[in-house]
Amino acid sequence: MNIDHNRIEGIIFDLDGTLVSSELDFTLIKAQLNCPADQDLLNFIASLPSPYMREEAMDIVHQHELLDAQHAVLLPGVAQTVEYLNGIGIPMAIVTRNYNRAAALKLKNNPLPIETVLTRSDAPPKPDPSALNAIATLWELEQHKLIYVGDYLYDIQAAKNAKMRSCLYAPDEIPHYAHQADYILHHFSELAELVDDLSTMKEMLHN
Repeated sequence: MNIDHNRIEGIIFDLDGTLVSSELDFTLIKAQLNCPADQDLLNFIASLPSPYMREEAMDIVHQHELLDAQHAVLLPGVAQTVEYLNGIGIPMAIVTRNYNRAAALKLKNNPLPIETVLTRSDAPPKPDPSALNAIATLWELEQHKLIYVGDYLYDIQAAKNAKMRSCLYAPDEIPHYAHQADYILHHFSELAELVDDLSTMKEMLHN
């Protein structure tokens, strides 16, 4: 792992499976749309030959997302950790492959002190780095001072594409691609420890 020991000055989160629960059944959605199991769902929809087909397919995805949003709850350790990070003045944002209405409903039902939220309605979906770069620009911070926290390969890839550090949240099994992340969290509360450790390390290097 290529670990940058710079202090973390801003944190961007994935939403589903990182901050809130999600029960989206992508196998079912792909079957309904005749999308090959090994193909990215959004890329498949974008490749459909007519606007009508793309719109019809996306409507089906939206229905699944909104249904999932109604049942989403904060994951263990999220509320306390985000409250701690907010208290020490770390800017936070969310970048999700959800569409805007589903993300808004999840955050309305599970409020967090995070105002900046970018969805696939706002920028190309991960692993495209556009949304992450937009937040770095908004915060006027260099990318290497930011970390992106997520639970899937696309999150690691998006961070690398944006030249940010990646933090994989893996509370259960460690996936085969975990070695590509700069840091791995087994419990969400470990994020606060990571931020503190890197801040301490930075101070020691300058003393």
